[in-house]
Amino acid sequence: MDIDEIMRTTWANRRYLPAPVPGEVIYRVLDNARFAPSGGNRQPWRVVVVTDAARRRQIRDLYLTVWRPYHAGLNAPTSDASHRTRVSRTSLTAVDAFAKAMHQVPVHLVVCVELAQLQLTDSALDRVSIVGGASIYPFIQNILLASRAEGLGAALTTLICRCEPDIRELLHIPASFAVAGLVTIGYPAEPIPRRLTRNTVEEFTSVDDFDAAPLTGSAEA
Repeated sequence: MDIDEIMRTTWANRRYLPAPVPGEVIYRVLDNARFAPSGGNRQPWRVVVVTDAARRRQIRDLYLTVWRPYHAGLNAPTSDASHRTRVSRTSLTAVDAFAKAMHQVPVHLVVCVELAQLQLTDSALDRVSIVGGASIYPFIQNILLASRAEGLGAALTTLICRCEPDIRELLHIPASFAVAGLVTIGYPAEPIPRRLTRNTVEEFTSVDDFDAAPLTGSAEA
């Protein structure tokens, strides 16, 4: 597949067929994803590929313990408009159904990162650190793109990180690793979208100054 098509049609899939995904397909996904960039080429990732039905159900049960209060908070009345930004009722319904049926997704990739390999260059700033993810989330994005190239649907959720102690115990993850996210993979139950809705380049760029005019061009929307 053309890389432009892959990037423009890689979506967060939340409805899956029950059909198993062959091990060789998952191997190809990870074999391609491993070429993601990381600081100093440290490659700090470790992936637990979970296909066992009982363990997938346990992961679902743990996920629901954090999803339910999170979902309730999103539905709660609030005067803070930013709290509900881009969260439509339709989206919430789809994600809620995904959470409840997560155990039915045939492959769970629990992506871990080696803590000693992270370089938090923004840790001294008066805000939450975001730099640590730079050495792990490009790898996860490669997993999503490689899955799309194989005709698979995939979705990343980081809410699972709130369950890290329990996930660590379930999968025997050592304390030197953190849980960076859960990627669900399977054959999509709905047609792959031909076109995704995203902001235009003009909506998220500016040239030379944050308040300046946006970058413009003639590329196809």
